[in-house]
Amino acid sequence: MPQTTETTAETSARTRWLDADEQRTWRTYLEATQLLTRRLNQELDESSHDLSLADYELLVRLSESPERSLRMSDLADDLVHSRSRLTHAISRLQDRGLVERRACPEDRRGVLAVMTPAGSAALEAAAPLHVTGVREHLFDQLTAEDVEALGRICTKLAEHLR
Repeated sequence: MPQTTETTAETSARTRWLDADEQRTWRTYLEATQLLTRRLNQELDESSHDLSLADYELLVRLSESPERSLRMSDLADDLVHSRSRLTHAISRLQDRGLVERRACPEDRRGVLAVMTPAGSAALEAAAPLHVTGVREHLFDQLTAEDVEALGRICTKLAEHLR
C-alpha cells in the first residue's frame, strides 16, 4: 500500500477552521471553565479544610458509592483521570487518613478505594463552602433557562466524548 505524504497546505485547505463567533465562544468557554475551576480550588485551598477541588470530587464519588468504596479503575473512569493520576491522589489522601485501599473481594487483582470516617468528616466539613462557591460562581450567574441549556450542552458533549 503506497504511502502519501500530505503537505501542510493540503491539510490546512481541508481543515474546517473556526469562524470569528466560534473562536470567541471557544476562548470564552476555556476562560470561564478555567476561572471557575481555579476559584473553587482556591476557596477550598484557602480554607481550613486542606482539600483541593480534585480531592473533594474524589471524596464525593466515594461518598455516593455503596459502602463508600469503588474499584480504583472505576473511580478513575468516573473522574476522567488516568490510573497513575488517581493512584497519586489516593496515596496523598491515604497518607492523611481520608481513604484506604483494600483488596477487591470479587477480584484479587482489583483494588478498592474506601473512604474512612476521617474522609467522611473532611468532606462533610468542606461541603458547605464548596456548594456555596458553586452556587455563587455558577448557578447564581445564570437564569433557569441558562442552567437547562448548560446541562443539555454538557450532556451532549460528554456523551460524544465518551
